[in-house]
Amino acid sequence: MFLQRLGNRGIRLGTVFDRAAARHPVGLVVLDHRLDIAPELGTRMTLTQLAALVDDFASRLWAAQVRPGDHVVVHKSDNFDISLLACVIARIGAIPVLLSTKLDGTTVAALLRRVPSPVLLTDQDKLDHHLPAEVFETATQVLLASGSRSGARELAGLAGAARVAAVPMPPDHPTLITHTSGTTGIPKLAVHTGFTFQARYRPQATIVAAGVRSDEAIAVHVSFVHSRMFTAMPIAVLQGHPLIVLRDDDPETVAEIFSQVPPGVIEAHPNTFLRWEILEDHPSRPLANVKYFSSTFDAIHPRTVHRMLAASRRRNALFAQAYGQSEVGPIAARTYGRRRGMTEGRCVGRPFPGMTSVRVVSRDGKPVTERSPGYIEVRSDGRIVTYLGERQRWEKQVNDGWWRMGDLGYRTRWGCLHLLDREVDEIPGVGSTLRIEDTLFSRLHELVEVIIIPGGDGTPVPVVCTRDDKPLEPQSWRAATEGLPPLAEPVRLRLDELPQTATTKIRRLELARTLNARDPRDVSGGDTGGEANRELT
Repeated sequence: MFLQRLGNRGIRLGTVFDRAAARHPVGLVVLDHRLDIAPELGTRMTLTQLAALVDDFASRLWAAQVRPGDHVVVHKSDNFDISLLACVIARIGAIPVLLSTKLDGTTVAALLRRVPSPVLLTDQDKLDHHLPAEVFETATQVLLASGSRSGARELAGLAGAARVAAVPMPPDHPTLITHTSGTTGIPKLAVHTGFTFQARYRPQATIVAAGVRSDEAIAVHVSFVHSRMFTAMPIAVLQGHPLIVLRDDDPETVAEIFSQVPPGVIEAHPNTFLRWEILEDHPSRPLANVKYFSSTFDAIHPRTVHRMLAASRRRNALFAQAYGQSEVGPIAARTYGRRRGMTEGRCVGRPFPGMTSVRVVSRDGKPVTERSPGYIEVRSDGRIVTYLGERQRWEKQVNDGWWRMGDLGYRTRWGCLHLLDREVDEIPGVGSTLRIEDTLFSRLHELVEVIIIPGGDGTPVPVVCTRDDKPLEPQSWRAATEGLPPLAEPVRLRLDELPQTATTKIRRLELARTLNARDPRDVSGGDTGGEANRELT
């Protein structure tokens, strides 16, 4: 592909901050929390300070006998230092394996067993309250980023270790391992190389460099273990943008930080933007300076796009929606402005010319249409090279170089890709559940989440969450569902009751299993706004 012809040297995570600091020594990084590994740095630091921190901790790992090619599994309390530790590990040629802090101990133990001779880098809280004792037997050694625990070695005790030079690795060598969302079961471990990361980085970096001044801040609210962090973060620091990294998406906290350092670009999960809708009318106008909003992780609803654009005072503000997957990176994208707003959330745009390709394969031998969607398959130089310990699962998704996304959709005669459903979420005879959700969002402004899942008898069941947890008015619900396929009565839950992935996707299969395991009278047909449905979880 195009990037191969350019001679890709591969992204070099281990020296990202060295190179950024050399170009922009006083470049600013703003956090909404303190680093567990260096709380003394506070919440505002320079690229020079972070480069020194990465160098310091890489030397500590080397003193702990971590060597090039070793796998270091990072599973610790949620903090930006997870992403920094990935750079630390890569700096000495070892391979970071990042596991979300949201994973339960049993899942972490299962993934740890897939990693050859793993070193576990964790913290006291995880060992005391979340991880099973077997991790001490599975790991070759257990290192602590913070705290203390018998049987584990504290990195704090290795302070002052002799500095070691960065270890360069070839671009086709594994540079990072992340896990898939796990919406359909135990996550898979996706193996990225320097080459595949650079393939994802270059088109996005080109867009930012062309459209955003270097003095404008880039704000990121992305899972610290997600591959997207490792393209968004280098784009910001290497181009000299002030970088705002958020751990939490509390609107008031975000409003305060954005009022102090107004971002020109925001990258976040769809559900984060959904929560930030209330910032449109915030008195401090925290989103007023945003030129580009960007979301890559999941379907986003038209209402949210409209409210984000309305919150910006920039003349030509745009919302970029990208379609992709952890295994392949961004594949297709389109932008929306105030004049050409999003009216249909199912269109996810066109592939990047010369970089990514898309085709939709028929399921029944007939032409693919909106009424008969097909399997979405893609090509990209950013595709992972394997699933660690599960090569056969990786091979099942590859067909002559085309990667099966696990989604259903179609392409219009103008080439736009429309995503209708995940294969596993399709409800026969209902059409697109995502389109139904879009419609309900547009008609009921009090909704903060709605998920359509199959009931025990196949009837689509809407699971709804409302702003401030207020009951839905039955009359409003009936009006909102007019013209839609027949739905069961809604089940109302709190947002924090929904099972979520590291990127805030809803685990639909798990939610359906939970609800369908209950008394059918509790799943549907209950009071639209009553409290009885709270017993479902």
